[in-house]
Amino acid sequence: MATLLVRQEFDAQVQFRGFAFQESDESVVPVPFPDDFQWGVFLQPHVRRFDLFSAGHTHTAAVTARVWDSRPDADTDTDTGDWDEWAEIDYESTTGDVAVWGSGRSEDLIRLGRPGTWRVRVTCVGRAEVEAVTRSEGTAFRLERYTIDFWPTAL
Repeated sequence: MATLLVRQEFDAQVQFRGFAFQESDESVVPVPFPDDFQWGVFLQPHVRRFDLFSAGHTHTAAVTARVWDSRPDADTDTDTGDWDEWAEIDYESTTGDVAVWGSGRSEDLIRLGRPGTWRVRVTCVGRAEVEAVTRSEGTAFRLERYTIDFWPTAL
């Protein structure tokens, strides 16, 4: 059974429908955010970085990051039927710290606990709501909500 090691909640500043998570040591990220950001791709992997495509143009998204010791079991896994979007990728961290990028680098760090290769699952709700609000009012706060699960691919 997987054990939850870390749970963090924070806000991410979305700009031009995008934000990203990348290795905290920027010197080992060959293509830093926002370079090579792909419009319309919900979860886009890059070397030591992954980008998220938001349904809202410029807003604040709510993010919950969870770090597990292994793949979460069925009873702790997210039910994909309740999410607007979800996807999984592999991610490599050289330091064990993941920086959050949006309208610049955030103060928030996701602390994985060790470097290595990780599996990442991203789920999201509130996409229709944030799209409507950013079109009509210009900005939104915490309408779009992401959960990002990390677990090691090998011990």
